[in-house]
Amino acid sequence: MELLSVIVPCYNEEENVFDFYDELMKNATFFEERKLQVEILYIDDGSKDKTVEKVKELIEKDKRVHLISFSRNFGKEAAIYAGLLKSKGDYAVMMDADLQDPPSLLPDMFLHIDNGYDSVATRRVTRKGEPLIRSWFAGMFYKIMNRISRTEIVDGARDYRLMTRQVVDAILAMTEYNRFTKGIFGWVGFETKWLEYENVERRKGETKWSFWKLFLYSIDGITAFSTVPLAIASIMGVLFCLFAFLFIIVIIVRKMMFGDPTSGWPSLVCIISLVSGVQLFCLGIVGQYLSKTYMEVKRRPIYLVKEEI
Repeated sequence: MELLSVIVPCYNEEENVFDFYDELMKNATFFEERKLQVEILYIDDGSKDKTVEKVKELIEKDKRVHLISFSRNFGKEAAIYAGLLKSKGDYAVMMDADLQDPPSLLPDMFLHIDNGYDSVATRRVTRKGEPLIRSWFAGMFYKIMNRISRTEIVDGARDYRLMTRQVVDAILAMTEYNRFTKGIFGWVGFETKWLEYENVERRKGETKWSFWKLFLYSIDGITAFSTVPLAIASIMGVLFCLFAFLFIIVIIVRKMMFGDPTSGWPSLVCIISLVSGVQLFCLGIVGQYLSKTYMEVKRRPIYLVKEEI
């Protein structure tokens, strides 16, 4: 029998631990017909509620359930990496505990795997239930990312993805500290089938992804899979140097031809402020890449395990 590893990153999801398990087990008949054994890996990302206790209760009920609990909150990317690293299955699937990734799609996903695909990914075709401003910024991120990066990232892509062991091993070969899983999926390649579905709102609890966290996450994605911002910073520097040089020539010619005194200090202050802002912006871009390099060369572990059952 083949083994399916179900990886479930959790952060303060005590209300959804049992609900997710119940929804997943609705596929029990399918698992039996396909002769699939299942292991369920709950990856607790330093939860402050009773998520760990709930998973332990579930382990008493079903020995196929496993728990990996971090020493603190390391982020979802670390939880995904830990789940893939600990998985033993011939196939692995990542799903959120909040049930926004419907387990009912698993039979269709395996159908495409049987047809020769290496992985089956999901994407939302709507963002029903999300604030409009958040949806707009998300759409803009995907457009910008696909313009400045050679790695394709599909608009609305979820982390919900079924993969063969070959794909899992390829992802694990990328041991970088600053991880952006959506980009890693695209970078490793392989034949991928995309399944579209309507957005599903979380069953219980509140989202852990604030607008600010998503904004910082998008910056991580851009700096991880594109060096175009560095080129933009260089181009802006060259353009402002040319502008300053031409402006100096204009001032000299005007003084020689018309004898006008050099005046207009308010406009000069505005120009200096603008150029200074551009310099700081470009320095910030360079700083982002430098900080990523700094964290990589430290070679710190991606996560630390407090408890494993």
